[in-house]
Amino acid sequence: MTPVTELADEFVGALFDADPLTPVLLGLEPTRTGLAEVDGAAQRRHRDRFADLARRARELDTAGMSDTDRTTRDVLLASARAEIDQIDARLVEYTVSDFFVAPAAGLLTLLPMVGIADSAQGRAQLDRLAEIPRYLEQVAQRHRDGVAAGRTPVAHLVRAAVAHLDRYLAAPDDDPLARQPAVDEEFADRRARLLAEVVRPAFATYRDVLDREIAPQGRPEERPGLCHLPEGRAHYAALARVHTTTDHSPERLHETGLALIDDLAGEYARVGDRVFGTSDLGEIFERLRTDPALRWDNAEELLETARTTIARAEREAPRWFGRIPPQPWVVEPVPEAEAPGAAAGYYLLPSVDGSRPGTYFANTYRVTERFRHTLESIAFHEVIPGHHFQLSTALGLTDLPLLRRISGFNAYSEGWGLYSERLADEMGLYSDDIALLGLLSSDSMRAGRLVVDTGLHALGWTRQQAIDFLARNTPLPTVEIVAEVDRYIGYPGQALSYMVGRLEIQRLRAEAERELGAAFDVRAFHDLVLSGGALPMTALADVVGRWIADRR
Repeated sequence: MTPVTELADEFVGALFDADPLTPVLLGLEPTRTGLAEVDGAAQRRHRDRFADLARRARELDTAGMSDTDRTTRDVLLASARAEIDQIDARLVEYTVSDFFVAPAAGLLTLLPMVGIADSAQGRAQLDRLAEIPRYLEQVAQRHRDGVAAGRTPVAHLVRAAVAHLDRYLAAPDDDPLARQPAVDEEFADRRARLLAEVVRPAFATYRDVLDREIAPQGRPEERPGLCHLPEGRAHYAALARVHTTTDHSPERLHETGLALIDDLAGEYARVGDRVFGTSDLGEIFERLRTDPALRWDNAEELLETARTTIARAEREAPRWFGRIPPQPWVVEPVPEAEAPGAAAGYYLLPSVDGSRPGTYFANTYRVTERFRHTLESIAFHEVIPGHHFQLSTALGLTDLPLLRRISGFNAYSEGWGLYSERLADEMGLYSDDIALLGLLSSDSMRAGRLVVDTGLHALGWTRQQAIDFLARNTPLPTVEIVAEVDRYIGYPGQALSYMVGRLEIQRLRAEAERELGAAFDVRAFHDLVLSGGALPMTALADVVGRWIADRR
């Protein structure tokens, strides 16, 4: 084991100590107990530990270091910087919404996904349930600390979180925390008592804190961005760096998004003329929004179409990838309680131990208002050739340090997902021109994210400005536009990662094609991009550069 690998393993230990639920969800330590400590003192301890690991990584002598170790060092440094930046931004103080990145919504989304295969794992889950009151008390105090310091959440997102908790508390017989099959009768009895006597009362107490103390102090919809908080512009610039792994300024990203929006108008005109007989952007958007034939009839139709779409991509994949990950995938509806505030679709990676397949969650909330034409591009993004291939491949890279297999750089992972939407067109996977308009719709949204996320958090846009921009420049339905904007407000910077990552992967592929000419092999390029785990964009550029040099 090299010094870099030792540090990488130590860093993983620090990550797991900071959030004990992570190794459980990955299937690495299924009997690990506890939930994260999020009080100020614990956060400072975690920050100091990450900073010390970064210092030691920087001090390593890189002379004679292998390419693998150099990349691992880059991953460690970028990961440590990201953890520190997020702690410094004090996200827990003002991240309150019904989206899973918020503390309470996160528990109700992630704890039901824990696999329970035996009594030891059952006892560990009971321990986590018993920890919920302590965790929510710490979260509530951090909210109070934020209010005292002027770092307040957005009022309408707090009200959405309260409504989410109200739905949860009103349906004790359908508690998602009781979703896993009981390993034995004793486990079932203890879980039922914990949920009734400890867990739901804790959520009710937290709900009342949000409703009575936090919501009245919340920012209005006219001031939803981080730029309205103390040091908010600096924190947003840091979060943009975390999610893009670049030093692009918010202003530069804003201008890039505007330019992409202009470019997409020409593509809409060409495809719209074939489909609707018009190249007028407004008319194309209106048809996509209002044509009843483009809406789903019911939830099962949406889910089954997603399954057949992904299966079609799975059959074609061997022509474009040399390595096909063996992990299975499934399609499930977004859980009912989370669906109103959730994205149109999202993916949960398979567990390392194989106990849970890769899962694509498709949102069937208000299904008859959701459009058919966007389903295929989202499914390709989330599953094949997108996140399922990327994340499953990473889990199988057992010759790399664990950090390289579980690291989660958004620009890489979401950039790959968005690249996959365009790659699917190369692969001939879209069923018709209507589905291609769905691809363009997805592109519009991701380009719009560069404009809107920076508009909200760096330029001081109102919530309505953001909604109006997406309504003018994307054909998405209002229900999705509103959910998207609220997601950007509640998860600053994350939305930037998609297009930034895609543009960089496309740039690297174009460079490889140009430099290698007839020797370029797209299957080998895709295997290369997926073969190192998630990487910062700068590290990926170095990897591709060395690959090109080796093949000249």
